[in-house]
Amino acid sequence: MKLFPYGHATHPQWQFAAALVLAQLRAQMAQSSYASNPSLALLYITDHYSNQAQEILDFLSAELPEVTDWSGTVGVGIASNNVEYFDEPALCVMLCDVPAHQYRVFSGVAPLAALEDESDELLKELPPPAFQAHTALIHADGSMPDAADMIAELSDRTRTGYLFGGFAASRSKSVQFSVSSDHNIKGQGAASGVFAGGLSGVAFSDEVLLLSRVSQGCQPLTANGSKTRIITACDGNLVVELDGEPALDVLLHDLNVSLEKPQEALEAVRATLVGLSQDSQTVSHPGIFGSDVRVRHIIGLDPAKRGIAVAQSVEVGMNLAFCQRNVAAARSDLVRICAEIREELESQTQPEEVLGEAWGENAGLAELADRSFQYGQAEYGGLPPKRIAGAIYVSCSGRGGPHFGGPSAELQIVRKALGDVPLVGFFAGGEVARHHVYGYTGVLTVFMAD
Repeated sequence: MKLFPYGHATHPQWQFAAALVLAQLRAQMAQSSYASNPSLALLYITDHYSNQAQEILDFLSAELPEVTDWSGTVGVGIASNNVEYFDEPALCVMLCDVPAHQYRVFSGVAPLAALEDESDELLKELPPPAFQAHTALIHADGSMPDAADMIAELSDRTRTGYLFGGFAASRSKSVQFSVSSDHNIKGQGAASGVFAGGLSGVAFSDEVLLLSRVSQGCQPLTANGSKTRIITACDGNLVVELDGEPALDVLLHDLNVSLEKPQEALEAVRATLVGLSQDSQTVSHPGIFGSDVRVRHIIGLDPAKRGIAVAQSVEVGMNLAFCQRNVAAARSDLVRICAEIREELESQTQPEEVLGEAWGENAGLAELADRSFQYGQAEYGGLPPKRIAGAIYVSCSGRGGPHFGGPSAELQIVRKALGDVPLVGFFAGGEVARHHVYGYTGVLTVFMAD
């Protein structure tokens, strides 16, 4: 797998932006380190181009005839290596060097097939299907009332249950791109490749090596004794009790405010969110939420029931922690996930693979560790780790450069921590990792060169 060609540009007229992107793609495709004939493309546009989505797809498809499959969506902003485009017309494209038999583009007219029941004895006698989804990149319409259920169902159609991606975000027309060379469902008619509503994306087989991490953008409150609590009474999305105490009283105590001073209390509540999870280990690092925590808005207070209304249905037994957006915590956590990915890539080059021939194939890991310490890093420390062929970054539309300190600051952090790698993405109305929908997070996924 070679490096993924990618390009990005901004211009008031989409034709000029597309021409600039094509020039970047063709220049890279002419280099030996980049893929020269990829068949899968990811396309992201800002909402300034929403009404021209079909024209953009038609133009790029005609100019890149070797690309047979397309996927993508719209965001209020888009991202590429070291740059963000917010509130301006822009587009980005990445051509993925993934063999055609290792992926499937899906949409409402070409849905991802359900997994077969492995316990069915009759199916065991048949040859395995040509393609089995292992993971999937997902683009979704967040306005769907059953979006969470559809995401959960799609997760069940992959072997690992792991999805990554996000909801389209647009102040005008919300669109998704999906062109599949495989097939469309019979009877659904011809598909233009531009869709509104539903889900679309790309499923990958287990032959495509991926690493993915979630970066949280909020910090749990610790002042005034605030801590993670258990929901002990609730009604739909209304949290009535926390640890057996009225939820509203707990909130006011943790914020050190009183309803006797309504303006002060209102300002404090507006700046506060809740982190919800099923896992008691809500915080994975000091001051940082774990990846299972979903951050949600406080959407109302119920003085009569002494409750707090949040933007998600809740259940008794769930964990809840009050939190606030925090720039320092968001920067630190973004650097952390990039470092984790780099460490994981570096660990893919195992010393025993290289030293085994000299020291015996049966040498144990402990023995190899001792020998590596004795002989020093010079023996194998210079070996290149598994390379990143390309990356996808989906961040919350409430994050981006301004939240991190300046224009393009978020992607500059990724570039500095992860290195100069092909990358595209978008700023979403909700981020997806596994079968969960997040808020105020960044989901970074890299393709590992084999």
